[in-house]
Amino acid sequence: MQAIVAFGMPGPMEWIILAALALLIFGRRLPEVARSLGKSIVEFKKGVREVESDVETASRAARSTPESLTGGPATPPPTFESAERADRSAETAHNKPAAD
Repeated sequence: MQAIVAFGMPGPMEWIILAALALLIFGRRLPEVARSLGKSIVEFKKGVREVESDVETASRAARSTPESLTGGPATPPPTFESAERADRSAETAHNKPAAD
């Protein structure tokens, strides 16, 4: 027993049947429906372009000014010398005699 699964694009006969059904359902309004569908597609593409532009602008701004992400000025990453200096200052503060 073979199971035939036919998903995909309709063949030529199916397109003819679909066109006939569309003509029966929409009749004289078919050009109007096609026109409004075309306008909808154009508006959708315009909206997608605007969103892509906004994302690109925000991305460019974030790359150029790191403080926009952190809310303050960018601080450089700690270096070995600054960590060593912090360790020494912590040791000296710990080794100081307490004032009586």
